[in-house]
Amino acid sequence: MLSTLLALPALGLAATSAVDPRVLSALQRQPSAPIYVVMRAQPDVSNMRSVVHGDARVAAVVSTLRDHAQADQAELRQELDRRGLRYRSFWAVNALSLQADSATLQWLANRPEVAEIAWDGPTRRVPQVVAELPTDSTRAVEQGVEHIGAHLVWAAGFRGEGVLIAGQDTGYEWTHPALQAAYAGWDGQSADHNYHWWDAIHSGGGVCGPDSATPCDDNDHGTHTMGTMLGDDGGNNQIGVAPAARWIGCRNMDQGDGTPTTYSECFQFYLAPTDSTGNNPDPARAPHVINNSWGCPTSEGCTDPDVMRTLVENVRAAGILVVVSAGNSGSGCSSVNTPAAIYEASFTVGNSTFSDTMATSSSRGPVTVDGSNRIKPDVTAPGTGIRSSVRGGGYLSFTGTSMSGPHVAGAAALLMSADETLKRDPDRVIDLLQQTAVSINSTQTCGGIPTTTIPNPVFGHGRIDVAAAYALLTQGTMFDDGFEDAAPTADH
Repeated sequence: MLSTLLALPALGLAATSAVDPRVLSALQRQPSAPIYVVMRAQPDVSNMRSVVHGDARVAAVVSTLRDHAQADQAELRQELDRRGLRYRSFWAVNALSLQADSATLQWLANRPEVAEIAWDGPTRRVPQVVAELPTDSTRAVEQGVEHIGAHLVWAAGFRGEGVLIAGQDTGYEWTHPALQAAYAGWDGQSADHNYHWWDAIHSGGGVCGPDSATPCDDNDHGTHTMGTMLGDDGGNNQIGVAPAARWIGCRNMDQGDGTPTTYSECFQFYLAPTDSTGNNPDPARAPHVINNSWGCPTSEGCTDPDVMRTLVENVRAAGILVVVSAGNSGSGCSSVNTPAAIYEASFTVGNSTFSDTMATSSSRGPVTVDGSNRIKPDVTAPGTGIRSSVRGGGYLSFTGTSMSGPHVAGAAALLMSADETLKRDPDRVIDLLQQTAVSINSTQTCGGIPTTTIPNPVFGHGRIDVAAAYALLTQGTMFDDGFEDAAPTADH
């Protein structure tokens, strides 16, 4: 945990800001360290959800955040410029990142407008187990898609039309046969990556290199998650929940490792997507849902569990649903312990099996790392043996909560396509999915709350059933073969 230090051992000076001990340790061994500087004054945009609606809500939040950061950071940035230091300024959360030496850290730690200085070292994606399937092992519609009832919503006429899905991950192979047609930058003949792709990896980058101008995946993980959200090759590989949705992407991890800076950069891109040079931000192009199949453990850099809390809250306040994988830290209680899964503003997803039991690897709540005792996960979805797209145009089966989250993001897209008013109303989407979730078979008790109580810290509200959520939304009645008397509220 971060703590406000009376003295910085490596510097010998008093500090008014919380400084991550990792930064101090690094500066004892090397001339500079990567830091993430969180400003003390953060604007409250939580009321936007009640006073501004639709796409105007995104624009209002973006305007408020940008104006505040520009004014609040002005003096600090002027001094950084005077010192000739390179830095990255954020407005999605009022923060900056830079490589700092001891003198710079001294100065920043004593600035009254600085709240904390966090280590900006690498973090790690949520890991998964990989098992290759034979190339002819196809099911047409994948089992996970059917298990949550997505095919029944398709039968009612809704497949994600008009919904923009985003993912921040290891990148995406946009030319994959199951993904290319749904890429928002593809018009059927040519590609335009402006406003549709951003690479937050500016050094390294593995096979993709840094600052990739086109969508690229250096790991397979991202391509797999996007496939589960909306993948469909038009043939025997209907791997995605919302195949008529469109997608945009941002790479936030270098071969599986990211930092608070790369995550912030992608979240900011999604609040107001930019052209390929990073200019001309346009909040009207913001996605409706963002999938986050990654975690930021203490061992990999997120010493302060709250380091990205305000950032996620701001994105949610803008009317964007933030879906986050719970983590794969095992069946012990309070193993949901990393950003961004721990946050109230995140819609956190655990891994349940096709027999509606909890996967042993799936993390449980309650959240204790921040002292909140918050119930997480919120829901579960299939995440065991999930077949989806990987690099090279192929398909593999992965296991983990990384695979569960995309099912929920896709389910949200189906509901949004059925009712356009849900597109900037994540609260209602969450309520629909939670109210209609299916109970999981478990007798485990965590936090003194038995699984007979809903929600609970083992499986939250239960495994999502998007067909039941659609029925609740439309006031229709669901039968085994589909829906009756449903009243969709949007054309498609």
